[in-house]
Amino acid sequence: MYRFYIAPEHWNPDALVLRDSEAHHARDVLRMKRGDRAVLFNGRGHEVTAEVADLSSKEIRLRKLSESESRPLRCRVTLGQAIPKGKNMDLIVQKAVEIGAAEIAPLISERTIVDLTKKEAEQKRVKWQQVATEAAKQCGQNWLPTVQAPQKLKDFFSHPGTFDLRLIGSLQPDAVHLRKILSDFAEQHRDRPKCILMMVGPEGDFTPAELALAKTHGCLPITLGPIILRVETAAIYCLSVLSYELM
Repeated sequence: MYRFYIAPEHWNPDALVLRDSEAHHARDVLRMKRGDRAVLFNGRGHEVTAEVADLSSKEIRLRKLSESESRPLRCRVTLGQAIPKGKNMDLIVQKAVEIGAAEIAPLISERTIVDLTKKEAEQKRVKWQQVATEAAKQCGQNWLPTVQAPQKLKDFFSHPGTFDLRLIGSLQPDAVHLRKILSDFAEQHRDRPKCILMMVGPEGDFTPAELALAKTHGCLPITLGPIILRVETAAIYCLSVLSYELM
């Protein structure tokens, strides 16, 4: 069945309505008709199987058939991703949703080839949030990650949030294998981390000054192995390993 997203502020299982782009997609692209079934989710773990009850030019009303709720993944991972060149950020956002990231923080680093005004940054955020929504619809993820507006590292670290563990991918010789860091954490805390920040740099890695800044905010440098990975590969690699180990 087709999946559609209804934002939490508009979620009412007893009065389900598709509007705007979701209504257009269902009515004009998929040609759905009265009696057709669909799955609706609110990005906060709730999912409803429903059937189309009424179609109009502005909205589609559906009738609830069944309802379920998904628990969030055990470990909440925030991906702090330096914005890469081209459209690779779209791919990173898509795959981050599929692997289970809870939040995505696009970062403007010194080696990021992009300079955004406040308006442009918000436009990027809206675009990447839509990419995340489409990915969640396609992969059956009922918890929709939040995509922050792009910001510089110093601004991100001024309000980074609370994490059990902060990690940063690094090509420097002091980087430690992730397996050791997770093992040390488990030994020290008698538990696995439940909230992690995973930072991935741009082409050419973070600068030494950026790495130093991250370390002052508690980020532990980790190695991604002997082979230098492309930015999008590094993000997928890190999230995949964390998913395997912690979720």
